[in-house]
Amino acid sequence: MAHYVIMGCGRVGVSLAHTLDNAGHTVAVIDQDERAFRRLRHTFTGRKVTGVGFDRVTLKEAGIEEAYAFAAVSSGDNSNILATRVARETFHVPHVVARIYDPGRAEIYQRLGIPTVAAVRWSADQVLRRILPEQSINGDFRESSGRLILGELSLHQGWLGTTLSGIEQAANVRIAYVTRFGEGILPRPDTSYQQGDVLHAMMNVERTSEISRILSVAPARENQ
Repeated sequence: MAHYVIMGCGRVGVSLAHTLDNAGHTVAVIDQDERAFRRLRHTFTGRKVTGVGFDRVTLKEAGIEEAYAFAAVSSGDNSNILATRVARETFHVPHVVARIYDPGRAEIYQRLGIPTVAAVRWSADQVLRRILPEQSINGDFRESSGRLILGELSLHQGWLGTTLSGIEQAANVRIAYVTRFGEGILPRPDTSYQQGDVLHAMMNVERTSEISRILSVAPARENQ
């Protein structure tokens, strides 16, 4: 089980907190307004920390130094981005994600290496996809026989700069499209994996664990 820190106790934050708590993870929720914690069910076992989510003292109180992931889902774009950068750059949290309300800022945030989720109906599910270890491959579609699945790939930073064809060859998958700066693009033979890209690939269902293992580590030199 892992420790998660969530900034923002609104609808999305509460949904994340309850889901992670149900899964047996330890959770700390940060919010400036102590009254926001009333949204949490009475059986919630996590920590409730009142304070500013990008304040280092507040983050330490929430257990950021032991956190597997940090999710900033408050109502303020700037606060979410600032808190996420502090979590990643100061406390070196391996998995971070920021919820944003202005899709026009997505390109800037992605270039900073900060995964973002737009404020849409399924944003809680999208956040979970980026912070849960068991969600390293997320199925969005299965063909009729059930043997093939279309899902997101989670790659080690060492794959940055690798051509998509090289990734396909190494993992034995077929990359269908790439989400880059919030927009879907069709890959070309010379397209390379860039910071912030989300790769969507067709793969054999029975190989998802193997694919996850291959892509979770830096590639061998010949695959680059």
